[in-house]
Amino acid sequence: MKAQFILRQSYYRMSENQLDHYVVIGNPIAHSKSPLIHAQFAQQTAQAMDYSARLVELGGFAEALKRLSAEGVRGANVTVPFKQEAWQLMGDLSPRARQAKAVNTIVISQDGDLFGDNTDGLGLVADLTKNNAVALRDKRILLLGAGGAARGVINPLLLEAPAELVIANRTVARAYELVDDFSSQGKVSACGFDALDGAKFDIVINATAASLSGDLPPIPDSIFNPGACAYDMMYAAEPTVFMKWAKGVGAEQVLDGLGMLVEQAAEAFLIWRQVRPDTSAVMAQLRK
Repeated sequence: MKAQFILRQSYYRMSENQLDHYVVIGNPIAHSKSPLIHAQFAQQTAQAMDYSARLVELGGFAEALKRLSAEGVRGANVTVPFKQEAWQLMGDLSPRARQAKAVNTIVISQDGDLFGDNTDGLGLVADLTKNNAVALRDKRILLLGAGGAARGVINPLLLEAPAELVIANRTVARAYELVDDFSSQGKVSACGFDALDGAKFDIVINATAASLSGDLPPIPDSIFNPGACAYDMMYAAEPTVFMKWAKGVGAEQVLDGLGMLVEQAAEAFLIWRQVRPDTSAVMAQLRK
């Protein structure tokens, strides 16, 4: 990453006297804690910047990017459901975003050029391994969903050398597309939810948006190995439906996606400002 920062120096601008503007864009977006997180990062690192949330109507993402550039916004985070569309609109991409075919972090140059990256997987792996001491090596991992959220985490998960990564999705063809894109990186396979009967996993990661609507992916109650971890990429003030279900059917460790959100935000902040903030204090504050 350090070499990449040097190569892309023209994209980044450190400003001492002018306030730089950043946003998170998605639909829905009112629940996002990203503005709080980046405000604390900016204060912690003495950066002259602000950060706000923007609701973008479905079908209006490309036009929203044009408006951001015209407004002089320096960068954006992208959340559900625009990560794959963002990938298609970038002028340049990091290697991990190019492989994931999904973008969650955008740098907007002063000339309006768009550079896309994906920090989701780095955030997930950091939260699992660093913050929660969940070992991934030689573990059987089940990833639920095959959208932009899932795409961004597959390669970082495979780099941790799990025994196997299984991608399950309601539309099986989309899961197989991911296998085609990432099979060279490690042992990865695909199936439908109905094929999970009798299967057991050490780590189950919910990358679907089901928790936003209070729904649960249709997976069997017997899915967890002893000592297993259940991880929902979504977060809320109360445990999600997925988290409550996982705890009730035997998952030993049940986690939400708040830590992932903070860790991926820190990686985005590093790309934008060339300084990595401390995440532990921010997570402790948010947990309160």
